[in-house]
Amino acid sequence: MYFSVIIPVYNRPEELKELLKSLQNQTFHNFEVVVMDDGSTIKSENICDTFNRDLSLSYFFQQNQGQGFARNDGMGHAKGDFFVILDSDVLLPSGYLEKLKKAIQDRDLDAFGGPDAADQNFSAIQKAMDYAMTSFWTTGGIRGKLKNPSKYQARGFNMGVSRKVFETIGGFVDANKGEDIEWSIRIKKAGFKLELVEEAFVFHKRKNTLKSFAIQAFSFGRNRVNVSRYHPDAIKEVHFLPTLFIVFCMGMGISGLLGLWVFPFQLAVLIFWSLAVVIESSIKYRSLIVGIYSLLTSFTQLFSYGSGLVYELVRKTIRG
Repeated sequence: MYFSVIIPVYNRPEELKELLKSLQNQTFHNFEVVVMDDGSTIKSENICDTFNRDLSLSYFFQQNQGQGFARNDGMGHAKGDFFVILDSDVLLPSGYLEKLKKAIQDRDLDAFGGPDAADQNFSAIQKAMDYAMTSFWTTGGIRGKLKNPSKYQARGFNMGVSRKVFETIGGFVDANKGEDIEWSIRIKKAGFKLELVEEAFVFHKRKNTLKSFAIQAFSFGRNRVNVSRYHPDAIKEVHFLPTLFIVFCMGMGISGLLGLWVFPFQLAVLIFWSLAVVIESSIKYRSLIVGIYSLLTSFTQLFSYGSGLVYELVRKTIRG
């Protein structure tokens, strides 16, 4: 068995069903699927049973531990040589596993991280959230494209490691607090080769409302600080850019109220950034509505992540 696909799931049987359908349609077939039902009140066992004929699928139910530890248990059950970890809210292009296998062998990878994208059938707000998480104007585009793929820090919605990596350094150390970033850093520090594989992308079908998207981004900012408990070098200058964006907007508000000379310049910069977001997103998704939504989600992402990072840094300082 070459691949073991590990999927933690919590109360999302219909979402899992769509992911399993996309696994059913893979052009590469030498893989198994391990579904870890992490204490769901709405179990996925019946859904999994319907795929047993077409997929080599194992279903395990356990008490709720959090997605990080559910993945660890899934890897403990796995029989494959290489573990692919996916969130239940993603869909795979039919050539995903085939392209991933080629990249692993051609580049001699021990681990990988793949990007996410929005399928053309996604809603306007889902596409706008995808833009906010992947755009140059918000995250610098670091989730999907890098000049140096070895600098990538894999995310748990689409990542994987060889059996050797798991058996050498173990799995996730946190249930759900930036555990994927911590693991990526630890994998590299152990001397293993982890890189971004751009062609191994998934369609990330986010279920967020704008409110839950803000809460999620806030937690991402907090999680970055949590990772620094294990790796003090985890926080780089680039992670403060959202906070600087908040400071810039607040400074512009103060300048406007006080009538300072710098206000027109600040306003021009913000207008330029806003137009860049709307225009780029509108072109990318071929929809002005998505472009307008993208401005809203971009503000939400930056303000939430930046404030989450500062909140957790202050909290960490106070707690010592």
